[in-house]
Amino acid sequence: MGKFTFTQTEIPGVVVIEPQVFGDDRGYFMETYQKDQFAEAGIDKEFVQDNQSRSTRGVLRGLHFQKNHTQGKLVRVTKGEVYDVAVDCRPHSATFGKWVGVTLSEENKKMFYIPEGFAHGFLVLSDVAEFCYKCTDVYDPTSEGGIPYDDPTVNVQWPDCGCEHKTSAKDKLHESFAAQKFEFFEKW
Repeated sequence: MGKFTFTQTEIPGVVVIEPQVFGDDRGYFMETYQKDQFAEAGIDKEFVQDNQSRSTRGVLRGLHFQKNHTQGKLVRVTKGEVYDVAVDCRPHSATFGKWVGVTLSEENKKMFYIPEGFAHGFLVLSDVAEFCYKCTDVYDPTSEGGIPYDDPTVNVQWPDCGCEHKTSAKDKLHESFAAQKFEFFEKW
């Protein structure tokens, strides 16, 4: 019996994962990754770097990608709640330019797998959120790229977080989706 439920989204390869949670009056236990079960579900990747961030309500991180050292990401929230988004940036994909989003929280314990060739971002919906992610390649600051979170072509429908979005200065400088060719994602 598997310890995870894998649900494909409307974009092939982008997967919502729900772990089996064992709880009692002492708390709970769950596995967050098991290589063989993930491989059976089509996520047969080697994760080489783990990251964690802490953000406050209204922080919007993204939409990010790396042009080289392209990363697949397995993400989850250990505290609070975020709305997590993947945007297909693979030029030859039938879903190029489409996005899918899911709410991840410490309560629902869902995880989200975003393959290589996608931009990724999240909006914090709770007072504080701690966000963890496993990556299939290392961070490379010379390969950073992105799409504006409010890009009109992609048109992500971010939920109301109860305040203005807080973005980094760097995230305000990304070229529009329509202005980019994404040739570095052709192999995905």
